[in-house]
Amino acid sequence: MIDLRSDTVTKPSEEMRKAMYDAEVGDDVYGEDPTVNKLEESAANILGKEDALFVTSGTQGNQIAGLVHCKPGQEVIMEAQAHIFLYEAAALSAFAGVQIKTLDGNNGAMNPGDVEAAIRGDDIHQPETGLICIENTHNKAGGAVIPLKNMQKIYQVSRDHAIPIHLDGARLFNASVASRTPVKEIAKYTDSVQFCLSKGLGAPVGSIIAGSSEFISQARKWRKRLGGGLRQVGVLAAPGIIALEEENIQHLEQDHENAKQLAEGLQNIEGIVVKNKVETNIVLVDITNSNKTTEHFINLLKEHNILTGAFGPNIIRFVTNNGITRNDVNNVLLAAQKIVNH
Repeated sequence: MIDLRSDTVTKPSEEMRKAMYDAEVGDDVYGEDPTVNKLEESAANILGKEDALFVTSGTQGNQIAGLVHCKPGQEVIMEAQAHIFLYEAAALSAFAGVQIKTLDGNNGAMNPGDVEAAIRGDDIHQPETGLICIENTHNKAGGAVIPLKNMQKIYQVSRDHAIPIHLDGARLFNASVASRTPVKEIAKYTDSVQFCLSKGLGAPVGSIIAGSSEFISQARKWRKRLGGGLRQVGVLAAPGIIALEEENIQHLEQDHENAKQLAEGLQNIEGIVVKNKVETNIVLVDITNSNKTTEHFINLLKEHNILTGAFGPNIIRFVTNNGITRNDVNNVLLAAQKIVNH
């Protein structure tokens, strides 16, 4: 089966599995798991932050950041198609007691002027602005890389108004590889950052949040409150250490190349339109002119042993990952051509 539904379907490598088996462990709630301590130290160093914390998922990491940065009754600014807004079950409202103010972006990037204009003034009728969130890469924009200059300008706005910035960097390393920019340089324009060890990096589970030592101290307590205090977590942290090795990170470039080849081939099939500029590992395809519904098209792909997912009316999302080969890409193109022809 060729699984292009998401890069969350990646399987840990044999090296990761062996590392899990051999991992030295201890009780992490007591701070005594040497493997998770090593992972957190490594992640903080790579990101250029004072400290880091292993959490169970990207969503948990984003929620913890909101809980640390915000007070109930405040407002959080983010792009209108942000993952935190669309796909995290209104958790910031449910847990942190804040509301979200969305801004229409351009390919996932908010206009810094719009961000500044959205910051609330001193008015008793309005909530205070407690946080600004950026997503890089931007999932709904087809894995778009947010330009560093855009992040710099929004960061300056945040400094002028003393408002923290959180980066939902679930696919941060995809952004780094695609833009040839060290993650430390991207993370520099944030107060806190979350990235997934799973997805393209291939670990089976877990994410990292990072920031100042004070931020992580508060984050650790919020993780405990949310039931995320784990015990012998080294068995999960061990593959995360391998995920952050340079050789593993550079493998993302192959995922990007496969996505670009897939997009080029799909664009050449009559009735299919590629909707996004493919910068990383996500391809968004409009099948309106194929005379098939999204559900029908996806089911026909499944008959060819290809799994994809709907991403809106008439839109199908293909996500390359480390389980996809160049030969798989060719087979997808052949199947898509057959489906359109019939």
